[in-house]
Formats: sequence, C-alpha cells, structure tokens
Amino acid sequence: MKSISVVIPNYNGRHLFEKYFENNYKILNALETKVQIIIVDDASSDDSVAYLEEHYGKNVTIIRKEKNSGFSHTCNLGIQKATNDLIFLLNTDVTLEEGYFEKLYKYFELEDTFGVMGRIIGMEDDNILDAARSPKILGRKIKPSNFFYLKDSDTLTPTFYLSGAIALMDTRKLKAINGFNEMFNPYYGEDQEMSIRAWRLGWKCYYEHNAVCRHEVSASTKGHKDNYSVKRIYFRNRYYMHHLHLHGIDLNLYHLQVILSDVLPSIITLQFYKAQAYLDFLQNMNELSVKKTAFKTQMKNHKSNIGINDVIENIKMMLKYKQVVKL
Repeated sequence: MKSISVVIPNYNGRHLFEKYFENNYKILNALETKVQIIIVDDASSDDSVAYLEEHYGKNVTIIRKEKNSGFSHTCNLGIQKATNDLIFLLNTDVTLEEGYFEKLYKYFELEDTFGVMGRIIGMEDDNILDAARSPKILGRKIKPSNFFYLKDSDTLTPTFYLSGAIALMDTRKLKAINGFNEMFNPYYGEDQEMSIRAWRLGWKCYYEHNAVCRHEVSASTKGHKDNYSVKRIYFRNRYYMHHLHLHGIDLNLYHLQVILSDVLPSIITLQFYKAQAYLDFLQNMNELSVKKTAFKTQMKNHKSNIGINDVIENIKMMLKYKQVVKL
C-alpha cells in the first residue's frame, strides 16, 4: 500500500478541527501504511495552532505562515514538505467515511493516473455536493457539466477536475507540475486549472463514487470576503484559466465573447464585478504570459501537444457507450 502525505490548509479553523479532525485522524492512523500529516496555517487569528499542538503534538507537522495569502500558496507549502508516495489534500470542513482510501488505491496501479477524488455529500444529509464532471464548450467558454457517475461501479470514471477538498494525487506528478497556480489566490478555480494541466501532460483524473466524505459547505472560507469580492475573484480566475489554456483564434474569440457577454452587460446593469474582474485579469497579463510560456516548455519536455479540445475529446471517448447517471 502506497504511503500518504496529508496536506490540510487551515485558516481560523479551530472549530472545524474540534468537529471533524479526530474522526479523520483515526481513519488515517488506521491505514496500513506510512502516513504523514501536514497542517499549513494561513496566518490564522484564532488559536488553531495552539489547539493542534495541545491535542496532537508531535503527531502532526505544523507550518505557520506569517501572512495570509490564500489556498494555493498554503497548499503548495504543504506539497513541498510532503515526502510520501501520494498526497491527499483535505479541507478542514470535511469528514471522511470509513474505507475512503481503500477504494482509491486501485487507480494508482495505472501509470498515467494523476489523481482521484471521491463523492462529496452533505454533512447532515446524503445530497451529492460534488461528483464527476465532464467538460463542454459554450461558444469559447469552457464549462464543467452537471455532476454524474457511471452505473457500472467497476468502470473507471474520468473527471474533468479533482476537488481540492478531497483529492488523492501522485506526489511525483503533483510536484512535477508545481502544484497549484498561485495567481488563483485566495481561492476558486485553482483545482480545475491544475487538473487541466495534468490532463494536458497526458495524465488522467478519476472519480470514485463509492469513496464517500461529508462536507460542511463553505465553512472553511466563510467570512473571508463580502459577496461582491467573492464574485469578482471567481470571474477573474475564470478569465485566468481560459487565457492559460486557449490559444490562437480560440483565445481571441473567447475574449470577444467575454466582452460581449460579461463585461458590457456588467456595466449596463451596474453589476460591476465582472467588468472589474476583467480589469484585474488584464492587469496581470505579463505574469500570465510567463506562466503560459513555462507550461508550454514543460509540455515540450513531456513530449505532449495535448490541447484543451483534445482533453474534452479524450474524456468524451472514455465515457462513450458507458451508462452515465446524471445528477
């Protein structure tokens, strides 16, 4: 059984550790493999670190940040510290069901597996909050489909992207792509963009319907920002993702579509968050160009020329003739 490094980003999450961590800790320590638990504190103002030191002491590694910077940077610090075969990203507002990991190990018998995620359901009910997604293109906008799973539980289910809340990934591959893109700080869309990079390097992301965890929705980001700021960050990161993974005429048409369908209506209706998000995006074009060029070099080193349209077609072919259950 492959060893696991667990990376848990935390921001003011003492109440979440009190509610959920003990269950997860027991499940992790019951695994018949080497487990490393790394908690990265994103400059919390509560007593999260003191609580962890008191109750878990030397059984966990705690990395303390002096400045709050967001999810991507926080996770990347933990990823850098990880030493085991697999890395499991775990949010503080998630509790695992028994047998979660045992259902995921089979995926790493395949050489091209980047990672796998399980089914996320509500904390108080069994409503599905996250499952497999397939990509589609509307105009030039890349959109994830509604949730789905495959009726045949023995069939491997591809997913467009892994949820950063409960993703189990190959450490070597995750470090090879340098983890999350920190331009996506403080949050939103970083897991989708990272998964797209993995697909474009020829690796695969999977979903396992029988591995289950529960999630307290938005508990780990609650109170971070007002609703306007959250929307502005969300759309800025959407623009980032498209710019990084579209090319040529597709990229030009995408920006035209955004101006016509997002920016102008945002101004006309006085709902300025999309227009401001697009300005935020434009102000960071130089850094985006650096990131895009670096990934192009990495693809060349991997002898890959897979584009986003190839990823979409690949997933479509993997689902062909399968009994897809839409949620």
